[in-house]
Amino acid sequence: MEWLYDLFFEQTALQAVIIISLIISTGLALGKIHVCGISLGVTFVFFMGILAGHSGLAINPQMLNYAESFGLVLFVYALGLQVGPGFFSSLRQGGCQLNLLGLGVILLGTIMAIVLTLFTPISMSDMVGILCGATTNTPALGAAQQTLKQLGEPTSGAALSCAVTYPLGVVGVILAIVAVRKLFVRPSDMEEHPHDDPNHTYIGTYQVHNPAIFGKSIHELVHMGYSKFVISRLWRDGQVCIPTSDKVLQENDRLLVVTTEKDVEALTILFGEQEQKDWNKEDIDWNAIDSQLISKHIVISRPEINGKKLGSLRLRNVYGINISRVLRSGVQLLATPELVLQLGDRLTVVGEAAAIKNVEKVLGNTVKTLKDPNLASIFIGIVLGLIVGSIPIAIPGISTPVKLGLAGGPIVAGILIGSYGPRLHMLTYTTRSASLMLRGIGLSLYLACLGLDAGAHFFETVMRPEGALWVGIGFIITFVPVVIMALVALRCFHLDFGNTCGMLCGSMANPMALNYANDIIPNDNPAVSYATVYPLGMFTRVIIAQLILMLFL
Repeated sequence: MEWLYDLFFEQTALQAVIIISLIISTGLALGKIHVCGISLGVTFVFFMGILAGHSGLAINPQMLNYAESFGLVLFVYALGLQVGPGFFSSLRQGGCQLNLLGLGVILLGTIMAIVLTLFTPISMSDMVGILCGATTNTPALGAAQQTLKQLGEPTSGAALSCAVTYPLGVVGVILAIVAVRKLFVRPSDMEEHPHDDPNHTYIGTYQVHNPAIFGKSIHELVHMGYSKFVISRLWRDGQVCIPTSDKVLQENDRLLVVTTEKDVEALTILFGEQEQKDWNKEDIDWNAIDSQLISKHIVISRPEINGKKLGSLRLRNVYGINISRVLRSGVQLLATPELVLQLGDRLTVVGEAAAIKNVEKVLGNTVKTLKDPNLASIFIGIVLGLIVGSIPIAIPGISTPVKLGLAGGPIVAGILIGSYGPRLHMLTYTTRSASLMLRGIGLSLYLACLGLDAGAHFFETVMRPEGALWVGIGFIITFVPVVIMALVALRCFHLDFGNTCGMLCGSMANPMALNYANDIIPNDNPAVSYATVYPLGMFTRVIIAQLILMLFL
């Protein structure tokens, strides 16, 4: 049986793969267990690594460092790609208010951590680990560890303090939401406020009674500076047609228009009259309008289309069809000529059957080709991210230049490529399952190695007075900022409780708390606010973790 002992305890490449795989598989299995409605998911891999390290299991330090670094890079880059398309749009319009409140949560917790360092014996490196654990932010911990390595400081303390405070960081946000709901929430706070989503499409019918637009073409109307809209179909003298941009409007024309809800009244003034028929029901029979016209969904699968503007294809005038809506990653987009198309976009095309077949040839509509992951772009993006992370950035007052490192560089590259890659004709599309697989593998590798490294001294630290102090301070950093900013959001900004919960969960990077909020709130406001706040909040915490160490060490 000596071979079996060597397989698990002799530090070889084979042993490293076996130990890490066992930690990940066991952690993922146990992470599915729900206690009081809460499960830790992939985070349980972290604690299984701690248990394995405490039990005496160890792998070669160089292999441990490689697996941990590669897992972190893979995770944060895939995360950047995911949040990239919505990162900059989340900063505009209604999302600006939510992001400011989210930044308030982050800054309040950061200030508390710095102040507490002055009045406690906790070092700044350990306090940053506590801050990362209290806010359940593993990318920030990775950035902090990379900064500590640049400064020649040990990284074990930050990982250990993060591990000690992480469990209450998960539960603390949920407890804060419960406390706010019981003590401060009024019945009016539970009512759903209208959510201003610029991408939410609205379909309405109008009659042309405005003499100012008689005899004008659709092209002229679009360029008159009115709100964005798409005329999908036109009724005239009992006939239905798909109007081209050169179509001239006449009195009493009836129009089927796709626009946004906030522009409905403006278009009523423009056209003259809005009809009351509701075209927004899911079971609406579009083919009942005219038997010669059909509506079909076409998926963009040709790489040549990626990054092109919809108007540049001239599909409406060349083929006599109309594209009314575009579905991208579950979000409905208005099909304006300026819309930049991406691989995987699903277009709603209206027209005659023969014309739609010709459009399919142009756009592709071959879903099978999209299932093949574009691995080259992923690794090119990782290389670019590592290059960005290695650039020294001189900041006045700091002797050592700041580097974004393994965590900051790839996430910046992922966000930029995810947002602007299609405009540069980069093939950044990947299926949802492939994206989740990349993130899952990367995060599992990182958490397993992180826990294994911290596990050797975890339990003895928890049992010491300093361990109890870490846990208490971590809970304060979790609980207090969430409660304070919840009151600010509810009373000063008059947000409803659903949007407030989503903002708090997004700023704390806590999907477990979001699951709880979704269970107690009937609408989807928590999820929408979470998605709005999470990208900027996560990126801000990564940068803050590095700046604190650079300034105070």
